[in-house]
Amino acid sequence: MNLSPSLLARIFIPFALGYFLSYLYRVVNTIIAGDLSKDMQLDAGQLGLLTSTYLISFAAVQLPLGILLDRYGPRKIEALLLLFAAAGALVFAMAQSLGWLIVGRALIGFGVSACLMAAFKAFVQWFPKEKLPLVNGLQFTAGGFGILAASTPVEFALTFTDWRGVFIGLALLTLIVSLLVFFVVPDKPMPPNRASLKEHISGILHIFTSRQFWGISPWAVSTQASFLSIMSLWAGPWLRDVAGLERAEIAPVLSWLAIGVIAGYFFLGVIAERLNRYGFSTLHVASIGLVMFILVQLALIFEWTSLATFWWVLFGFFGTTGVLAYAYLSQQFAPELAGRVNTALNLLVFVFAFIAQWGIGVVINWYSEGNTEHYSQFGYQVAFSIALVLQVITMLWYFWQARAAGSSKV
Repeated sequence: MNLSPSLLARIFIPFALGYFLSYLYRVVNTIIAGDLSKDMQLDAGQLGLLTSTYLISFAAVQLPLGILLDRYGPRKIEALLLLFAAAGALVFAMAQSLGWLIVGRALIGFGVSACLMAAFKAFVQWFPKEKLPLVNGLQFTAGGFGILAASTPVEFALTFTDWRGVFIGLALLTLIVSLLVFFVVPDKPMPPNRASLKEHISGILHIFTSRQFWGISPWAVSTQASFLSIMSLWAGPWLRDVAGLERAEIAPVLSWLAIGVIAGYFFLGVIAERLNRYGFSTLHVASIGLVMFILVQLALIFEWTSLATFWWVLFGFFGTTGVLAYAYLSQQFAPELAGRVNTALNLLVFVFAFIAQWGIGVVINWYSEGNTEHYSQFGYQVAFSIALVLQVITMLWYFWQARAAGSSKV
């Protein structure tokens, strides 16, 4: 088994395109937020609820997803789910009310919920073990390019169509990727799954009652929830309402944010691997990166807008640090639990990202008094500060737990 160009073309590329779409859908609302709010008369709370629906429907699938992937294989599950995403994009494009927008957004989140985990499952089946860190890193990088595509390219598309036209195009693209996954990715014979449903559930309960899991996960969850909720929606409105930029000026800044994310996904894993050779654990590297992420958010709260692009690049770079927690936690449990560990952490991240994204909108709307075109600057400060305080609390919990356990990793 080798990393041949043919294997990359038939396995990696289709799944990378799926993850690209997953991230594009996740963050596209940040560039269309102004047009969407104006056309549909959405206040900040409604915009937050609408956009975060993706996150909660995504989260709802995570625990059963591991079982489905093990039983039916990544090719069939991802191809099927992407059809729901395509349908959701079409519903979103045609919606005439907030309710139908939410239905479309929920279908999209449900439909792209397997794009990362299905890829990881396929990569384990087809690629040699020593190549997995490289291939997984490239998969994350494909997601970063999805963020990049949701900025300047979407802004360019909006010069000759509207947000509805953008989503019709996304629906067509998603259908094509679904067909690509189904007809191009080869099938790998699935080994008989001897574990019963009761044993699967027992493994999940073991994870959720583990001290190792609750040592790092609250901090990883709080930072990733803030990262996802702000990056995928509130970065664009912040640049409009706090930094005073027009939509055409916002898109390049979001492109730089995407570049920061791509660089973070690509380099942080490499940095962690290199530092491991000198005695620095993955958890040590993750904790340093998460502290830096907290510090970067202070610049946004204090509204240092003269260096807005610089801060958002750092926000994107250090915001990706949380993915190192997945690698660390996977190593703390038996190999047969690795998939359920990742989906358990993913579940918490996306549930709290949903709460954070909606909650930030509610707080901003409280100070904006229902304005649907421009939101209160002070509202952003309060909302971002609440998110930051929660991250600091969970950081202190982590260091206290590490000290209580006599950990020498931090």
